[in-house]
Parts: sequence; structure tokens; C-alpha cells
Amino acid sequence: MPRMLPDPTFYPSPKLAGDAPAESLAYVALLTPGDNGKKDALGVVDTDPESPDYGTLVGKLELPQGGNELHHFGWNACSSHLCAYAPNPHMARRFLVLPGTNSSRIHIVDTEPDPRKPRLAKVIEGEEVIAKTGYAFPHTVHCGPDGIYLNALGGKNGEGPGGIFMLDHETFEVRGAWELDRGPQYLAYDFWWHLGHDVMLTSEWGTPNMVRNGAIPEQLLAGKYGNAIHVWDLRRRKHLQKLALDADQQMVLELRPAHDPRRSYGFVGVVVSTKDLSSAIWMWMHNDATGQWETRKVIEIPAQPADPELLPPFLQGFKAVPPFITDINLSLDDRFLYVSCWGTGELRQYDVRDPLEPKLTATLEIGGIVKRTGHPKTGARALNGGPQMVEVSRDGRRVYLTNALYSPWDAQFYPDGIRGWMARIDAAPGGGMSFDPQFLVEFEDGLRPHQVRLQGGDASSDSFCYAD
Repeated sequence: MPRMLPDPTFYPSPKLAGDAPAESLAYVALLTPGDNGKKDALGVVDTDPESPDYGTLVGKLELPQGGNELHHFGWNACSSHLCAYAPNPHMARRFLVLPGTNSSRIHIVDTEPDPRKPRLAKVIEGEEVIAKTGYAFPHTVHCGPDGIYLNALGGKNGEGPGGIFMLDHETFEVRGAWELDRGPQYLAYDFWWHLGHDVMLTSEWGTPNMVRNGAIPEQLLAGKYGNAIHVWDLRRRKHLQKLALDADQQMVLELRPAHDPRRSYGFVGVVVSTKDLSSAIWMWMHNDATGQWETRKVIEIPAQPADPELLPPFLQGFKAVPPFITDINLSLDDRFLYVSCWGTGELRQYDVRDPLEPKLTATLEIGGIVKRTGHPKTGARALNGGPQMVEVSRDGRRVYLTNALYSPWDAQFYPDGIRGWMARIDAAPGGGMSFDPQFLVEFEDGLRPHQVRLQGGDASSDSFCYAD
């Protein structure tokens, strides 16, 4: 039933969202690698420091099957429903939409009436997704003003093109493919938008056949993975521009636009350079003089020399461990950019108030291919995996990390197996980070944590139509 008033977790502006009460729960996608007979799940973690259950798993919804390869799930409704042209601002942030990249299934999970005990409301089978959209291997969910948007890495045969499709945000019916004029984009990964400019941005990784069995060295060295950003007319669903990055830049992943709708820029992470194994952050921006969008590299993180005997086979010939930027996140005030270096085991914080000149303000280490750095709670005990998915609270004071990337890539770069953990970092208002020594959730039964969503929203759940 529609609400008489907008959901109180919908916020007209980033500042109002940042002033909202702190989250008390986090929802975590928990996946089981391969066909091991176990079931995937949605975990519920207590994030209230005043609670006796703080920093523990307090709920778990088992899904009917395992091996879905759960990835970037999201809410059915969010602050974008307050935009003036939104068809229905009286939705509720109630359901979580979980895509299974391997199975093409989409699980709809109800977080009411008890947020600690989510319930499975609906399963959209992969066959239905493929039949109605032409796409398979869904990966990322974002709530938009007119529906639920999902991307897909490719088609049923594992080849491209990848693209965007939509669900109805009330009935969860599959609406179909989003693009009307798709232009040259063939590879797909993330997507976001600048609602003030009526544009969508999309990025590139690889086709399902290029990623589902691990990175393919020959294709990587030949520059076959994604290295561009695409700009689309959001209303007309039409491709406008392809923004190619340098030829050595491979795997253009997470897009994080500025939250202030008056700011026409954003950041994207690039996993690796074939020139020197570095990783990079690029900025995109609108040139008001030409009416075109442009890009510039603003951060480069070098690879670290390493003893080949400590490296997985894929990297031994390089004698170095790449940073492998696999996720980035931007605080709601557009001040701090967080960068996950899954290979070297670093979380980096940059002050990006001047987005063209980011300044490194803090670095924390945990896990890593070589270092295996521990956590204050574990003492000297080594942790594997590394900072992977990173989520920032609405007020920017807390940052949550998980360590699993994608099962075949986990096996390729951490061949001893990912042992799942989730950590919390406290962020100082003026810059700087420290681990919360009491918060380290270690998951049992081989479950691997991926995307985190915070109760009431987080820094990558919502887009805003109004400035502060």
C-alpha cells in the first residue's frame, strides 16, 4: 500500500541525508563459491555500538539455492523518488533486490516487519530475465526515480553486448531492456547518473566469458577488457559519447558521481594498467564551454615489488603485487573518496574537495595477497582477502569493508581460499581513519561477504535532485 507521506529515509539533499540518525543494521550479501551444495544468504549485522549484539551476525536469510554469485544489490526505492518528475514519491525503502550474476536470478527480499528477520518475497528466475530483456548475468542494482535499474554483463551465450534493464519498483515485473539507441558500447559493468544533467554514465569490465572463469592473461595483455566510460541521454535512452581512457587502462569498474546535483563530475576506478600493473582513479567532468564530457587521470597507485614465491601463479612472472582497485566510494558531502586496493590490502582515503587534485589523507592495511595484515581484534593472526566492497555511512563517520570479490577471481589471486570477514573503520571529520577494534565479523561455513547495504541508506544507495 502506498504511503500517505514520503518514506522518512528519503532525503531531498545530501546534507539532510547526512544529518539522519546512524544506521543500526547492515545487510550483507553472503555467497557460496561454486557448486558446493551450500546456500547463498543475506546476512544481518548489528551496527549499533550500544547494542549487546554489536558487531555480530544477528540474522540470516538462506536463499533457495547456492552458486548464484550474489553481487551488487540495492533498495527498491530511495531518495530519487523525491525528484519532481518521479512518478510515485510515496514508495517505501523496504525491499532489497539481489542479483545473481551466475544464475541470472533476482531475489526480492522484504525487510519488514522485522528488519532483523528479512523474508524472501519473490524470485525472478534467470529464464524470465533472459526472455524479457535479452540480457543475462545481472550484476548491479540502483534505484532510480522511475523504476529499479539493473545492469547485465552480456547475453545468454556469455558474449556481449551487456547493458541495462529495468524492474517495476512496485510489482517487480521485468520491464525489458532500457536502451533504445545503444551506440558502440559492447562491454558493461557499472552505471550511475547525473539527474541534474539527465545523463547516465556506464563503465566496462568484460563479457561473461571473459570474467566467469577468472582473468584471462592473454586478453588482459592484449587490452581486450574494458577501458572506457559511456555517456547516455537518460530520458531518450540514447548513447551520446564514448570516453576512451589510455590504452593501457584495463577494467573500468565502479562509478561514483558527485552527490550534489549541481556538480557535474565523478570518479571511476581502473583495476590495472598493462604498462606497469598500477591502478588508477579517473575523473569525468562536463565541459560547459563545449557541452561535452571529458576525463582526466587524477590518482595513480603503483604496484608493490614482491617475492614471486609469495605470489599466486598469475602474478609470479611480474614479481609484483598490483593494487587492484576493485571498489571506490564517495562520502555524501563529496569530500572524501575511499579506494579499496584488494591486491595490496590497503584502504586509502583521499580529500577530493578539489577533485582535480586529490590529497591522500590516510591509509589502513588489512589482508592483502602478500602481507596478510591482521586486524586489532585478531592480533597477529593473518587475514586473507583484502579491502574489496567499501560502503560509507550517510554521515561519513563509518566505513564498512568486506573482502570477497568474485569466486573465480578469489581462487585466482587468493588460491588458499577467501575466509570471509567484514570490518568497520571510524573516519574522523577532518580526515584520518582507524579500525574499530571491536568490530570484525568473521563468517562461518565458507560464506563470503560481498556488497553491504545500510539500514535507511548509505553513500551509494541514493541519488539526489536537490542541492543543500
